[in-house]
Amino acid sequence: MTTNTDDRVEIGRLSIARPLAAFVADEATVGLGLDAADFWGGFESIVSDLTPRHDELLSHRDLLQRQIDDWHRHRRDHDPIEYEAFLHEIGYLRPTPETVAVQLTAVDTPLAVSAPQLVVPADNARYALNAANARWGSLYDALYGTDVIPEDNGAERTAHYNQVRGRRVIATGRDLLDEVFPLERGSHAQALRYRVEGSHLRVELLSGDAVGLADPSRFTGSMGRADAPTTIVLTANGLNVRIVFDAGHPVGADDLASIADILVEAAVTTIIDLEDSVSTVDVEDKLVGYRNWLGLMRGDLAATFEKDGTIVDRRLKEDLEYIGANGRPRRLSRCSLLFVRNTGMHLETDMVLLDGRPIPETMLDAAITVLCAKHDLLGIGIRRRRNSKRGSVYVVKPKMHGPDEVALACELFGRVEDLLDLHRNTIKMGIMDEERRTSLNLLACIDVARERVVFINTGFLDRTGDEIHTSMEAGPMIPKGEMKTAPWLLAYEDANVDAGLATGLNERGQIGKGMWAMPDEMAAMLEAKSAHPRAGASCAWVPSPTAATLHALHYLRIDVRSRQGELSSRRTDLREMLHIPTLKDGRELSADEIQYELDNNAQGILGYVARWVGQGVGCSTVPDLADVGLMEDRATLRISSQHMANWLHHGIVTEAQVRETMTRMAAVVDEQNAGDPAYQPMTADLDSSIPFNAALDLVLHGRSQPNGYTEFILTSRRQAMKTAVSPASA
Repeated sequence: MTTNTDDRVEIGRLSIARPLAAFVADEATVGLGLDAADFWGGFESIVSDLTPRHDELLSHRDLLQRQIDDWHRHRRDHDPIEYEAFLHEIGYLRPTPETVAVQLTAVDTPLAVSAPQLVVPADNARYALNAANARWGSLYDALYGTDVIPEDNGAERTAHYNQVRGRRVIATGRDLLDEVFPLERGSHAQALRYRVEGSHLRVELLSGDAVGLADPSRFTGSMGRADAPTTIVLTANGLNVRIVFDAGHPVGADDLASIADILVEAAVTTIIDLEDSVSTVDVEDKLVGYRNWLGLMRGDLAATFEKDGTIVDRRLKEDLEYIGANGRPRRLSRCSLLFVRNTGMHLETDMVLLDGRPIPETMLDAAITVLCAKHDLLGIGIRRRRNSKRGSVYVVKPKMHGPDEVALACELFGRVEDLLDLHRNTIKMGIMDEERRTSLNLLACIDVARERVVFINTGFLDRTGDEIHTSMEAGPMIPKGEMKTAPWLLAYEDANVDAGLATGLNERGQIGKGMWAMPDEMAAMLEAKSAHPRAGASCAWVPSPTAATLHALHYLRIDVRSRQGELSSRRTDLREMLHIPTLKDGRELSADEIQYELDNNAQGILGYVARWVGQGVGCSTVPDLADVGLMEDRATLRISSQHMANWLHHGIVTEAQVRETMTRMAAVVDEQNAGDPAYQPMTADLDSSIPFNAALDLVLHGRSQPNGYTEFILTSRRQAMKTAVSPASA
């Protein structure tokens, strides 16, 4: 990253971009009793002390990759036993600790609730607020507005309320209540009236009977009068559901019991992302993300926009008060518990220079994001709502390779705590299990961070990108679509859950799974994504608040804790992850298979890069070859570019084929974006198109990119694009 500015503030050995220095002095430190100069002085010590070790670890990554490349180049056949011994010899594989147990304190209770998780770019205030407010979602809206309810026999989605479709939505909602909160007898579909009697819920049916819940403990409380509540609160598997009554509402007026909506607790946690889903290439870009995070921590972030001709002012939602089943007042949070994801340690930034040299960006992220979070810890802001009620800050660390890098992250967090006068282990860590060396040494990674780690998460796309790059010299890879059923990937997904359960992480923290990438395919998501809680995952990523509402149904129906108990004795053989997914037994792909793979990868790369480089959009719904919208970030780019680079390296395709395919697919992507007035067509002049040439670079130079990362090419090309479009912005 570059600041593209010579306007700097000099403090000690640091040279700080003036906009960043102003943000710290005039916004981030205000009210904390911390002088900005003292902050930078302490930060200078952190960077000075930790950068040498940081650089050594990055150099060690390169050394290991060279050793693995050489090993594969000198062997025609891959012997797993010999390969495993070699990886131990060079220190790539580390001894597995006999016993590991997380030792966590001051962890917020939502982390122990199995539920969907959102990831949202930090540089978009509206999206960040939508995600933070997605703790609750309307089941009726989610059903009515998606393909979960078929559009047949008069149930089409129309501009005005379609009563036929609405009644199907209501019936589906009643089915959910009958399944998750069954009555002693009868059905919620025959309910005429709900009321509270003492600590119990009573439901009057069409038959004249008054019945309670089959499991009375699932009634949690209510709002309004006991004999005519406005809301009933129910709980299953730690998730809450609110039945809302309003006879004056168009839906409630058409309902036997005047139920206007069923609200589902959905995105219990959200990751505000400064990494894969943003396009930040200079200080101005980065400050948008930092400033939004500060606003979330202070509670005063707002976004104003027009929707359907109406001006909307969006802010964080306040908690709700209700009367518990025991008659005592209780509160429901209406906001997600927020994590922040910092950048990986492979990136550097000249927003701050130490002795004239750019510093590791992840160090700046740690110091600034926790500085902003201190406002939440101290309760500073215009609201009483707190993100962490237990006094913790939740930081996700991506792209770490093995336990030594996790140890450095722990030391960095400790130094930031000292800088900001925070208790030790205030900063909790999320470990992204997305790099091969971390996967194979996950227990050792957790052990190093046992007093901090509250979250581990698999990520198919990044993990596959690293799998391809690490084994680049082993041979040509199988088609990308076959990776999802490859033995190494199945072992990887299972081993992650095994590690979380073996260390007790599921008792206080989260074991996560990756993203459902098709935001418009909600019926398919409901069908498929139950696999994640059944696999023992306590959270899984979804692409939107609507998807979170629907995915929450899986956690209401599936007792993840019980499923984790069934899996607790399983131990996946880590050797399965050493089965490299190359084409085996002389398998040859047909010309059609090869071309389809090239077309699919090239179109995906161009579709994403055209927005990242061309428009500064780091995460968006990109249509694939079949015009199915896929939610994509840099992880999708990494796997596609590495796969094409691998086939190019091993002669499955030629450079001429790559260029011809990219040229054809550029026309496809241009057509798919024809309705966007801000889009600049690549085919108007391919030779001078910065996004097109960025896409080519990602493939033609993919083999030489450290660990197959895309950020270096993307950033340089985006900077060039900003200069070309508006030199004054550079």
